[in-house]
Amino acid sequence: MKAIEISKPGGPDVLTLTERPVPEPAYDQVVIKVAYAGVNRPDALQRAGLYNPPKGASDLPGLEAAGEVISCGAGVTGLRVGDQVCALLPGGGYAEYVATPAAHCLPVPDGLTLRQAACLPETFFTVWSNVFMRGGLQAGQRFLVHGGSSGIGTTAIQLAKAFGARVFATAGSDEKCAACVGLGAEGAFNYRKDDFVEKMQTLGGADLILDMVGGPYIQRNLKALADDGKLVQIAFLQGPKAELNLVQLMTRRLTITGSTLRPQSDLAKARIADQLRAHVWPLLVAGKVAPVMDQEFALADAAAAHARMESSAHIGKIVLKVS
Repeated sequence: MKAIEISKPGGPDVLTLTERPVPEPAYDQVVIKVAYAGVNRPDALQRAGLYNPPKGASDLPGLEAAGEVISCGAGVTGLRVGDQVCALLPGGGYAEYVATPAAHCLPVPDGLTLRQAACLPETFFTVWSNVFMRGGLQAGQRFLVHGGSSGIGTTAIQLAKAFGARVFATAGSDEKCAACVGLGAEGAFNYRKDDFVEKMQTLGGADLILDMVGGPYIQRNLKALADDGKLVQIAFLQGPKAELNLVQLMTRRLTITGSTLRPQSDLAKARIADQLRAHVWPLLVAGKVAPVMDQEFALADAAAAHARMESSAHIGKIVLKVS
């Protein structure tokens, strides 16, 4: 099969088209013929040598895909050959075929294409597990998401709005801020000229903040929280370290938490999938939530897809057309 491998740590140009054997399904796994694969920031981190795959995972990049089940391993129930699915992957999505636990597969929602479905797993698993399961977002609460025009951001805005929260976002241009408002944000702040701390304090503070920036944002996020608020950290684009005044955590009863999705156990991911199937997939079928699509690239043009993502010019998700 054709696949994209990382020839060595580096920039987008190290992504190389190669030939690999078609994977065989292990116990409780299925093999999917990939139609489309989503492109995500962790793929770029892996390519740069900064995010190693978990033990036993494919060394090929790609954490989500959509396509058709072509084989099922022993122990698989609920799926059969011919089913169209989208799936969270441990790796290997930049290929014509990929193996993944059957419990991490979800049906392609009625009314969505395979292209759209390939953009669901990584962002929806991440947002649901961090904003709702870990963060406990409730209707009426004020929710702030940084990077509101990213795949994570566009998903978080829509889901938080759908469940009744008051949604706010930051983004890097007026165009991106307008896109956030169009998706349901009550307000969007251009971080190049607006102070999100001041904006949120004027509103009474955020009850929950979802952040992937880290570094200097961590202290600013704490200032932007309401009393009893929560900061959920899912990445550190500006570094994992910050100096904090812990007094405000104690006196204002703040919570800092966070998670990464890929290293979690198969069981933990299966539980997230179950919740998505029950609570979110009906919203997708009803058209109340939908993936925001940016641009499509051929599998052989994966380097250009990574360059697009790292330019931060995109709004929403970037996909690779595999077959």
